[in-house]
Amino acid sequence: MTTYPVRVQGRFDPALNRWLWLVKWLLVIPHHVVLAFLWLAFGVVGVFAFVTILVTGRYPRPLFDFALGVLRWTWRVAYYSFGALATDRYPPFSLGEEPDYPATLDIAYPERLSRGLVLVKWLLAVPHLVIVAIFLGGGGYLAFRAGEWAYSPAGGLVGLLVLIAGVVLLFTGHYPRGVFDFVLGMDRWALRVAAYVGLMTDAYPPFRFDTGGDEPGAATLDAPPPPAPSRGTAGRVVPAVIGVLLLLVGTGLSAAGALGLWADQTQRDATGAVTAPAQVVRSTGYAVELGTAELNWTEAGWTVGDDWLGAIGLRVDPDAFVGIGPTADVARYLAGVDRDRVTGFGDQALYQHSAGTAPTSPPHAQPFWAAAGYGSLTWTAQPGDWTAVVMNADGSRTVDTTVVATATLPALAPAAWTALGVGALLLFLGGGLVLFAATRPTRPTTPARTTIGAESHA
Repeated sequence: MTTYPVRVQGRFDPALNRWLWLVKWLLVIPHHVVLAFLWLAFGVVGVFAFVTILVTGRYPRPLFDFALGVLRWTWRVAYYSFGALATDRYPPFSLGEEPDYPATLDIAYPERLSRGLVLVKWLLAVPHLVIVAIFLGGGGYLAFRAGEWAYSPAGGLVGLLVLIAGVVLLFTGHYPRGVFDFVLGMDRWALRVAAYVGLMTDAYPPFRFDTGGDEPGAATLDAPPPPAPSRGTAGRVVPAVIGVLLLLVGTGLSAAGALGLWADQTQRDATGAVTAPAQVVRSTGYAVELGTAELNWTEAGWTVGDDWLGAIGLRVDPDAFVGIGPTADVARYLAGVDRDRVTGFGDQALYQHSAGTAPTSPPHAQPFWAAAGYGSLTWTAQPGDWTAVVMNADGSRTVDTTVVATATLPALAPAAWTALGVGALLLFLGGGLVLFAATRPTRPTTPARTTIGAESHA
């Protein structure tokens, strides 16, 4: 019997600190922050690998090493924290093999992969995904989020058993070995499925519950020997990583540019202004502040200077007053006035109420408004701090009106085309770097012949 190409191992540590596990969730936060970005890159790498396998039948080695590094890093963090709680040794910030760490993961690099199988692996893995969902809470270690596979510790049967082991450790000072073996079996199953769905092997995961920290089975594979180690690996990995980052940035800029062009071409009204969705504002007080805008630029006349917003408009109900004025003057006028301040829009709008009395004079009598009117106003943006205010025309209590904001945004189209162009350039450069890394020849060294023996597992 041959071993499965995905080898997951963990060394059991009988001398665990009985208290440390209570704060491990806090200690691994830096790892989770880094892993969030690494898994985002993992998703991009997976898309590129999918296309490459479909065309060439090969998973580019630098990208494979990166994907394997992300899985290794995540497995070490899970083993330290609530994927097992089986070691007190803090995991290293590394994509490398780290063979001296208690938790190790290795995946045999496939020289060839099936072009057709890559299209249906997600479907073939459905039975395994159902089992993994039971182990890991329907989305714990292996989850499909925003179009990418993610591996991160969570609940389910694993979480429950690890929590029980932590409580036992807390009161007895001993981690139950039976729980450890069972949890490692579930972790091993999940990682095998993750590697298969991640296109890193064509070997279908076995329906076999291999418990314990050691990988069972014979250590000699029937598959061809692994490729000889090569020199210049850094010369391939570095361009691949830079290329993936350029692809990420390029994708974001291209999407922003396309969204900007869509808004410029489809969201303008008859006057040429882009109109925001209408928002109802209500207050039991005398005024509603619509937030503060800080506008600063360096030189008048620049496209991104005083002309980038263009003509700004605010429309309210005909019997309501709306004005824009310097923030300092508005604050003095409304000091001690019963009012609300609104931040956010739509369902995300937040009201901050300030109790007080009625204003000393009606809003139209104030000389500081840069633009004001009943029912609507039009204002050309200027440098400074500005606040928009909605009140009843007579300054009475209880404001209830609909607000619609508009802006001509003359810089929208140029900015969108710029973002789209820069994004396309970064996509081209990123794709070129990844292709270069995938096809760059290496100089093989003389491989050392290694024989590994292990007891067969039936």
